[in-house]
Amino acid sequence: MERESMEFDVVIVGAGPAGLATACRLMQISKDAEKEITVCVVEKGSEVGAHILSGAVFQPDVLDELFNDWRDSDIPLNTKVSHDEIYLLNSDTKSRLMPNSLVPKTMHNEGNYIISVGNLARWLANRAEAMGVEIFPGFAASELLFNEDNSVKGILIGDMGVGEDGQPKDSYMPGMELHAKYTVFSEGCRGHLGKQLIQKYHLDNGKTPQHYGLGFKEIWKIPAEQHQQGKVVHTGGWPLVNGSSGGGFLYHMEDNQVAVGLIIDLSYKNPHLSPFDEFQRYKTHPVIAQTLTGGERLTYGARAIAKGGLNSLPKMSFPGGLIIGCNAGTLNFAKIKGTHTAIKSGIIAATTLGEGLIAGLEGGKDLDCFQQRFEESWLHEELYQSRNFGPALHKFGTIVGGAFNYIDQNWFGGKFPVTFRDTTPDYASMGLASEYNKIDYPKPDGKLSFDKLSSVYLSNTYHEEGQRCHLHLKDQSIPISVNLVKFDEPAQRYCPAGVYEVVEDAGEKKFVINGQNCIHCKTCDIKDPSQNITWVTPEGGGGPNYPNM
Repeated sequence: MERESMEFDVVIVGAGPAGLATACRLMQISKDAEKEITVCVVEKGSEVGAHILSGAVFQPDVLDELFNDWRDSDIPLNTKVSHDEIYLLNSDTKSRLMPNSLVPKTMHNEGNYIISVGNLARWLANRAEAMGVEIFPGFAASELLFNEDNSVKGILIGDMGVGEDGQPKDSYMPGMELHAKYTVFSEGCRGHLGKQLIQKYHLDNGKTPQHYGLGFKEIWKIPAEQHQQGKVVHTGGWPLVNGSSGGGFLYHMEDNQVAVGLIIDLSYKNPHLSPFDEFQRYKTHPVIAQTLTGGERLTYGARAIAKGGLNSLPKMSFPGGLIIGCNAGTLNFAKIKGTHTAIKSGIIAATTLGEGLIAGLEGGKDLDCFQQRFEESWLHEELYQSRNFGPALHKFGTIVGGAFNYIDQNWFGGKFPVTFRDTTPDYASMGLASEYNKIDYPKPDGKLSFDKLSSVYLSNTYHEEGQRCHLHLKDQSIPISVNLVKFDEPAQRYCPAGVYEVVEDAGEKKFVINGQNCIHCKTCDIKDPSQNITWVTPEGGGGPNYPNM
């Protein structure tokens, strides 16, 4: 099929902090050099920020490298952190408040802000558009395009109005090709195209496998007397015990609202574990319940987090483009923060691209100079200092691993003369169902804990009816013949949106995919023990619509 196309100097896939920072800096370079650089940003969400979910506590000093006027602008940084509390939850009722003197210094948040990263992205998009960037929300980058020399040529916007049978419907609209001298992939964690690029160009050669967590988040409106604006609470321990790990958070925002969440490492072993139900249990602990009781749940969402750090960071340049931000895995797990690092990766990307384009660089090259700029930046230094944080917790557990991280960060400044590596992919850590006891989760009470379907409703998830399912099985038989037999088909439990079910039809077990429920968290693509599920982008505009996450 011959398609319409548009030409740009740079196409950016994903309107998150990394992609938008890239766009803004490119336009600044263009203005300073008095030479036009054409930039387009493609965003699969219905609007900028619709698919963004993060805790989030934000380290704002990176903005000084992007805008000298941000403090005097309408930027949505409204709640400065007032104080931190870190608890070790010993059981479902007991806890211990950790003294600040025993907390890794990376967990202190003086000078940081509690924010909605989605709202920050919307602000960055407004700045970018004012400088001349074209932003196309509601259009999904579905395929990679290549030049004859195997360099990236750009991306294909996915067709709209294709039925389940693959045939055009009355509403059919063919996708358009976007060509660029260079294409920047900032799709967020486990990006659909970024995953393909890493495989095609072997960008992860010599690296440990990327590791992930599944992050849950809800926003609650709570009674005024229970609200302490600016308070940041982090927890470790219960309910993540016996082979699972991670941590929780409770952030007091403005307007008597709090963000509550739980991050569960996807390296967990017990196939009977349900991350969603662990999150529901978490909210019943007295440390959390005392804040939420009497409140109203406003929103719900979940998203995978790339937490492998420097040990898992792929080569970020390839012929014709760059892969940046959480798509590459620049999150600093020692700080539980990835927004400032994503923005910095975008600044480095734009500097590399901008200087090259101004100097007349031809398209399709492998911008190896990006790696040098990255290694000379504070971003590389920060990721190097936190390289042991996750592996230590996986290797030694929460208590001993936490003690090591305190020593590494507070005594050695993150430069302990040993580097730990976690070489087992998350999906390969899944144990056999016969080796683990089933977990009896309590029924939701409708006050602190809830069911999946009512939760998905609060994510405002919508997909156009009748479209092809975007969750592809490499082998249709594996869910029943392999995963059900060996692992009691864990997709029924690890999915936080009730997408996957095993049902009985005429005496036979069948695997059902409710793709319309998908909130684009990517957990199935990561955790399926047979690596049989591939997440691809649905039609543009589909998925969750997070208003303030």
